[in-house]
Order: sequence, then C-alpha cells, then structure tokens
Amino acid sequence: MDFGFDEEDEAFRAEVRAWLAGARGERSGDRRVWERTLGAAGWIGLGWAEGGYGNRTATLVQQVVWAEEYARAEVPARSGHIGEKLLGPTLIAYGTAEQKARFLPAVARGEELWCQGYSEPGAGSDLAGVRTRAERTAEGAYRVTGQKIWTSLAHEADWCFVLARTEAGSRRHHGLSLLLVPMDQPGRIEVRPIRQLTGTSEFNEVFFDGAHARAEHVVGGEGNGWRVAMGLLGFERGVSTLAQQIGFAEELGAVVRAAVESGAADDPVVRDRLVRQWAELRVMRWNALRTLGGPGSGAADPGAPSAAKLLWGRWHQRLGELAMEVRGARAAVGPREWSADEPYALDPFQHLFLFSRADTIYGGSDEVQRTIIAERVLGLPKEPREPKDARG
Repeated sequence: MDFGFDEEDEAFRAEVRAWLAGARGERSGDRRVWERTLGAAGWIGLGWAEGGYGNRTATLVQQVVWAEEYARAEVPARSGHIGEKLLGPTLIAYGTAEQKARFLPAVARGEELWCQGYSEPGAGSDLAGVRTRAERTAEGAYRVTGQKIWTSLAHEADWCFVLARTEAGSRRHHGLSLLLVPMDQPGRIEVRPIRQLTGTSEFNEVFFDGAHARAEHVVGGEGNGWRVAMGLLGFERGVSTLAQQIGFAEELGAVVRAAVESGAADDPVVRDRLVRQWAELRVMRWNALRTLGGPGSGAADPGAPSAAKLLWGRWHQRLGELAMEVRGARAAVGPREWSADEPYALDPFQHLFLFSRADTIYGGSDEVQRTIIAERVLGLPKEPREPKDARG
C-alpha cells in the first residue's frame, strides 16, 4: 500500500485537527468523561473491520492520520485504548455475534474500560506458564482463581480479559481459555497498585478469589485460549506504533534543544549520537509503514512485530540516557524539595530516563523477541528447555 496522503486524507486530517481544537473545553481531568466525548464523536474504533457498533469507518491511511494528530494534540492520555485496540479486534476476529453486540458498542461509546489479564508472577514473558484457574460451576459458569501482574489500568477498568486454565492438569499452551471477567466483584477481585521508579502506578497486581465469569463470555471457545491470546498480541502493534513515534520525536526534539542550550551539542560525540537517534527514528517510521502496508510489504512477516519492538525499546532507552547526559550534573537533582505528600518529583528528562528502563522488558522482553525471530523466522533450533522437575 502506498502511504502517500491524498486530498481526501488531508481533508480528513483537517477535520481531525478542527475537532481536537474544538474539544479543548471538554478535556476534563476525568479520563472517563474524555473517553465518552471521543465515543460520542465517533472517534473510537476507526480500525475495526466491521461497522454497526457505533464507530465511524476510516481507511488505514486515515487511521494513521488520526493516531498522529492525536499524539500531537494536547489531549489526555487514553484510558480506553486496551478495549479499542486489543479487545475490539479480537472479538471481531474470534468472538460470537452475541459477544460483539454486547461489548463492542460499549467500547465504541467510551462507556466501558478494559484491562489485560495475561502476565503472572511466574509467567511474564513465558505466557504459556500461566497458572490462574477457571473452574466450571454447577450452574455452568466459571470461578476464576489466581493472580495477574503488571495489569495496566486495572484500577480504572470495568472488565478484564483473562487468560486462564480451564482444563485441570493441562500444561503449557494446552487447556487455556480467554474469559471476559467483570471487575466489580468486591471480595472476589482485589487490585493493588504497583509503585514504579517514576513514583506513578499505571499498572497493578490483580488477585482473583473465585471471581465469577459467564460461560458465554469465553472468546473463541473453551480450550482455544492460546490461539486467541496470540491473535490478540498481533493486534497490539500496528497504527498505534506510529502515534508512539510522534511522542518519541517530541522527546528527541526536547533533548536536542537542551543539548544546544547547555553547550553539550558542541561535543562531536554528542552530536553524532543525536543524529543517530534522529536517523533511527526515521527508519522506525518507514518500517512501521511498511509492515502496515498489506501483502508483500512485510505485514505477514511473523518476525515484524518482534523486530519493531527490538528497535524502539532500545532506541528509547538510549534517548533517556542521552537526555541525562546533555543535562550534566543537574540531571541528578530533583526539581522540587521533598515532602511527605510527594516523596520526590521528576522533571521530564528524569521521567524519560527512569521509565524507559522498562522498555526492553514489558510487551515481551528483548530476549523473548530474539528467540521468536531465531525460531520462527530464521528456523534455528529451538532452545532446549530444562525439565520441570530439575527447576527446583
């Protein structure tokens, strides 16, 4: 697909910019209110392949336009993106007609927020090792018991899609199912925020103690959880990658300006590193466009998502390191005095440096991405696994 923007796309861009500018007065600090504002205007679900659920349709190029303009605008961070970008496409691909009719319109209206129940303390990058159980009850429903971790926005979510074992005694990829679980179950679901290096807590631990899930809310059928879960992860990277790169470009611009102001840019080594960051960001953009382009463009390449993750994760870490270097000694000093209410505060560069330390871990660690490329793309022998009894 040619990603040149024609007159229709530029007209769409103008519409997007005008709406975002006009909605300035509606940018409430309450992110739920903002999600409903987006939904009422039809901006949620532009990439869904099926209509009729309250979302307007847009071409792939127009989806790129929307993502880029949203990233450039001074608007709240999305709290509904997990439902829109992950659950929505998954239900369209694997869900029943009843599941689509029940859940997609609510996501498109910005009325229901979702979180993702995948990783566990003993099954982070090795997702096939999940131990959360979902047992059938006498009434035919499920009782979900177990723990999930690194669950982004669980403290705000109304629902969670949970990968759990529905077949007793099953191992690895077998006997798993993807269940849609309501979060409002006091005494059965506990959410504990995880405080990060940055002082914030976007993600959480979630404990399920006999949480209820309905039988008709299993996506893709019981026992097919691995196939559905892997399909969902394929939706995790796409148009949103381009929006992410808009944020990267703004961060890079700030680092360049700081380097000039501090005099660090006079150092030829620093200048070389700045230029390298710029060039690599351009490469990432063209690679992202290539993988979105359809057959023959890399979209069907099983290693494309892993290669993209390897590129941007380490790039962002290097940018954080460079941001601290151009600031010099001042980078080690906090911007405000310590207080009991706010133990420490970070300036944007300090936040960038600390937050980016996790970039090569979350979303699939670099080690896992390299293994995927080695085994699924290059056809190298699989890494030998230690027998379970020998792990101690």
